[in-house]
Amino acid sequence: MSLNTFGHLFRVTTWGESHGPAIGCTVDGCPPGIPLTEADIQPWLDKRKPGQNKFTTQRKEPDEVRILSGVFEGRTTGTAIQLMIENTDQRSKDYGDIAQAFRPGHADITYHQKYGHRDYRGGGRSSARETASRVAAGGIARAALAALMPGLQITGYMVQMGPRAIDRSRVDLAEVANNPFWCPDPVAATDWAAYLDELRLSHNSVGAVIEVIATGVPAGLGAPLYAKLDSDLASAMMSINAVKAVEIGDGMAAATLTGVDNADEIRMGPDGPEFLSNHAGGILGGISTGQPVICRFAVKPTSSILTPRQTINQRGEEIDLITKGRHDPCVGIRAVPVGEAMMACVLLDHLLLDRGQTGGQRGVIG
Repeated sequence: MSLNTFGHLFRVTTWGESHGPAIGCTVDGCPPGIPLTEADIQPWLDKRKPGQNKFTTQRKEPDEVRILSGVFEGRTTGTAIQLMIENTDQRSKDYGDIAQAFRPGHADITYHQKYGHRDYRGGGRSSARETASRVAAGGIARAALAALMPGLQITGYMVQMGPRAIDRSRVDLAEVANNPFWCPDPVAATDWAAYLDELRLSHNSVGAVIEVIATGVPAGLGAPLYAKLDSDLASAMMSINAVKAVEIGDGMAAATLTGVDNADEIRMGPDGPEFLSNHAGGILGGISTGQPVICRFAVKPTSSILTPRQTINQRGEEIDLITKGRHDPCVGIRAVPVGEAMMACVLLDHLLLDRGQTGGQRGVIG
């Protein structure tokens, strides 16, 4: 099996390659009656699309989505929704030199070792272009969540570029849309612009850390032991191209804390339990607590750079390789809307799972 599908009840199957005629996805399990048009999906794709500024790949793709099935008279029918995005600005000739060579840091060598036959044009299926399909699916998930859980808000932003992290004391989520890095710290955004310019001009690239937060998530989503909300979130984020690590809440930093420091103490508020901190990232025992759900993931530096790198070709010969083409100097920038989309897909999936198992029934406190 090729394993191009994720989700339990809200199931997303993506298809297509970077330099093929189109990419897209099939979404099954979306509830019927949800208002949905292309205009509800397009804004999220516009956040991710390439060529918007000098800090992203200059490939010019409009990323216009078409709904081919599953929607009638502006509402979902409950049947499979098929989405398609045409590829219009491929330059396959840029990849002729690597048809028989393996780019260091890329999936070229593992795809060849596994399948023996690969689409080398832009990485084919392993290209970050595949993430446009996820963002389109996330647009459907957001539309469904808006109808079923209207208080939910999902916001993603970059918190670190290379070794340069934001200052949490300066965080203002209103700043996220005001710079090309989706950065909530305006001072850091200015610093990153100069830093990335220097890297870009020196034919280099850099990694990043993205944080995605969901507020308005009700308590009770997730199921022990093998459908934990945090394990499904981690799996979803880790499946994004170039992601190498995922954290929930304090993540790895929790290992530096004592039990006294780490425990999210609880008091009774006028509307129910209130937590005094959120080290757990809104999830305990795999089930949401009602606090903001916080997920963070690390994106490696773009492997396609114009600096020569040592590698081998399919004949086993040692060569030096320069990767031509149009590439992101920091692929983490366009990973922000992808992370948001995956958060939306996972939360909707778990909302549907919960409705199926408990009907939304909850234990009474107080």
